Amino acid sequence: MFELIRINKRKSFALFLLMGAFLLTLGYFIGRIWFPNSEGGLAGILIAAAVWLILTLISYFSGGSILMATSGAVEVARDAHPQLFNVVEEMKIAANLPAMPKIFIIPEKAPNAFATGVKPEKCAVAVTAGLLDRLNRDELQGVIAHEISHILNRDVLFMTFSGILLGSIVLISHVFFRSMWFGSTRRYRSGSSREGGGQAMVLVLTILLAILAPIIARLLYLAISRKREYLADASAARLTRYPEGLASALEKISGTDIVLQSANDVTAPMYITSPLRKKARRKSSALTSTHPPVKERIRILRALSQGVSYNSYQAAFAHIRGGTIIPPSGLQDTGPIPVRDVSSGSRSRDKKTSQRDLGDLMRAVNNFIFLTCSCGLKIKIPPDFKDATLSCPRCHKIHTVPLTGTPVRRGKKKKPAKAVTQSSPEQTYHRNGSGWETFSCNCGQPLLLSPDFKGEKLQCFSCGRNISIS
Repeated sequence: MFELIRINKRKSFALFLLMGAFLLTLGYFIGRIWFPNSEGGLAGILIAAAVWLILTLISYFSGGSILMATSGAVEVARDAHPQLFNVVEEMKIAANLPAMPKIFIIPEKAPNAFATGVKPEKCAVAVTAGLLDRLNRDELQGVIAHEISHILNRDVLFMTFSGILLGSIVLISHVFFRSMWFGSTRRYRSGSSREGGGQAMVLVLTILLAILAPIIARLLYLAISRKREYLADASAARLTRYPEGLASALEKISGTDIVLQSANDVTAPMYITSPLRKKARRKSSALTSTHPPVKERIRILRALSQGVSYNSYQAAFAHIRGGTIIPPSGLQDTGPIPVRDVSSGSRSRDKKTSQRDLGDLMRAVNNFIFLTCSCGLKIKIPPDFKDATLSCPRCHKIHTVPLTGTPVRRGKKKKPAKAVTQSSPEQTYHRNGSGWETFSCNCGQPLLLSPDFKGEKLQCFSCGRNISIS
């Protein structure tokens, strides 16, 4: 595993330098165009390097937050989906990650997932509500293992910095072509007419480079992105020891017609399968696609019936696709790794129940309030509801709304705003059903219980009070 990570780093650095050379070369020629009567080439290199550095720093310190915000992802606490947290914890331990990844849910029906984080100590996993609704435990474990593998193999770091490098090349090329409509190149053209055809040739080369550099850089970026999907599949099969889980998950994810609205061309390579419209995926060639063929990935995973070692994956890959995907030094397994049996986490639900659960999960992520009336009616209140009370539409019983507009518990546990003294009585809450429920702590903070919550106690993240759940 560590040898494979080391090789990944070396190849990533080599490709990173190649893309960087494209950027600086483009900057040099554009500088010659913008500043023809001075050290224009050096100035262009410095400008290109500055743009690259600024975008890289932004990406390093805030890239994950920007990507999560762009995707509409919301950080959630264990209460929102205990099974998801348990699976992430299992894969974190199996992969020997130094820290627990933050967990986000994207409130969309399209099933998909991605990971962020420039280092294993500071990483995150995001899954859509549709993914949680469609997959059983083994399938969810396969997807999480795939994303954890991207973090472990340093793929996220490479994809983040390479994406920024590609964006810098595209940005500089775009600025150059826009400048051609203004005065930046007129002065150069007038100078080139006096100095001979050599300067005009530089202008032609710069235009060609500005056209080709983004295309070549993107092809390099996508080629290495596709290769890393195979490596993440191999690592996921090894971590879970159940390749059928990931294979089945890929079938369900790729088989849907639901479009992931928050995805775009920039974020598409980050997902486990391409989130773009099927029409756009069909038009993509082998060179321009963001992911390798899903059917091919599934066939390779299902060929691992005798074991899940890297040697087994390489043999399956060579038989189905041909060639090598794992370097020889990464094939030094100590012995065969057998496939485990299916877990008992599979579930079977009717379509109506599935759609209802998906809708409730998306509402919970979007901070809805859930009340259950004594008449049995489940009331779902949007976060912008302002009244302190609500009348049940069925029996007209008056309910007190738990501080509508105040965020319910989700995300990382925060330091209590005020300490609870030892004499403070422990609060007790009696559940009214088995679905989502919102109630208020004695401090006034609304708390959310998910259908999967099985604990006997809950601690208010605002005041630290222990609350017994019965």
